[in-house]
Amino acid sequence: MAVSEEDRYRLYQRLEEVLGRSEATVLMEHLPPVGWADVATKADLAALEERMDLRLQVVDGRFDRVEDRLDRIDVRFERMENRFDALRTDFRTSLLAVMSMMVVLAATVIAAVKL
Repeated sequence: MAVSEEDRYRLYQRLEEVLGRSEATVLMEHLPPVGWADVATKADLAALEERMDLRLQVVDGRFDRVEDRLDRIDVRFERMENRFDALRTDFRTSLLAVMSMMVVLAATVIAAVKL
């Protein structure tokens, strides 16, 4: 049965008649502002804590999996970086070789023209 504000007020008035204003106020302040069915117990809070702990464990597991994926991506980026470093080194070596051949070719052409 739901208790309305009107019911609470009538109860207060009756308590005031029987006990007096101060005592009626003290007694009414000990009643919950809603029905007793809406008041959480320690058991309710403990059950809520358990459910929250389980949910947080699931979230932690998801974060762990995301972290693992990011670690694998980091490894891939490191491999790519190493490949680019190797390509850069090979490119420099090839460029230096081509430039050297061009100088030799130019010197050969100049020498052939002077003959």
